[in-house]
Amino acid sequence: MSEFDLVIFDCDGVLIDSEIISARMLVAELARLGLTIGLPYVERHFLGRSYPVVMETIRREFGLDLPPDFEAQYREALLAAFQQELKIVPHVHEVLAAIGVPFCVATSSSPRRVEMSLALVGLTPLIGDRVFTSTMVARGKPAPDLFLYAAQKMGARPDRTLVIEDSLTGIRAGLAAGMTVWRFVGGSHLGASTPDEPADARPHRRLVSFADFFKIEASLKADRHPA
Repeated sequence: MSEFDLVIFDCDGVLIDSEIISARMLVAELARLGLTIGLPYVERHFLGRSYPVVMETIRREFGLDLPPDFEAQYREALLAAFQQELKIVPHVHEVLAAIGVPFCVATSSSPRRVEMSLALVGLTPLIGDRVFTSTMVARGKPAPDLFLYAAQKMGARPDRTLVIEDSLTGIRAGLAAGMTVWRFVGGSHLGASTPDEPADARPHRRLVSFADFFKIEASLKADRHPA
C-alpha cells in the first residue's frame, strides 16, 4: 500500500519543458515596450505564478502600465512558440501510464494554455479532465487554495497527497496545504545543481529525473502482476 492516495503534478516545468520558452517570450514581449529584464529575474519572480500576478508585479516593481492588448499578444506569441518548440519532459509519459494511484494536474496556467500544452505533447488521453487551474480558486499559488481544491475534488486528504512541483512558489503552496512535496529539477530551466531552496520553500525531497520516480516510491507503481 502506498502512503499516498493522490499525486498532484504541476504542469509547466514538470510535465512539459515549457518554462524556458515562457520566460524567453515574456522577456521579448516586455522588451518591445522598453522594459529590459533578464531571464534570472523572470525565473525568480514569475515562474509558477498566474498571469494576473505577473502583470501586477510588473506594474508595481517597474511602474509599467501594460497596454490592454498585451496579454492577448503575449499569450498568442507563447502558444505559437509552444507549437514549434514544446516537448514533454523525459519519462513523464511512462510514469503517468504506470502510476497506480489517482493523479491530477494543478497549474497556474490558463485553461486554454494547459489544454493546448497537454494535447501538443500527447498527455491528454492519460490525464483526461483531471486538470485544475488557478481560475477555479480565489487565490493562486503560493496560497494553498488550488492544491486543496484539487485534493477535495479528487477525494483525497492533504496529508495523503504528494505534490510534484518545480517552482518555489508551487513548493510553498504545497507545503501550506499540508502535503508532501517533491521538487522536480529536471527541466531545462533548472538542473541537479540548482541552489538549495530557502527555508520557507524546502521540499521533502528532490526529483532529478522521472526515470527515478518509482525508484524513490515503488508503492506508487501499479501492480501489473497481481498474485
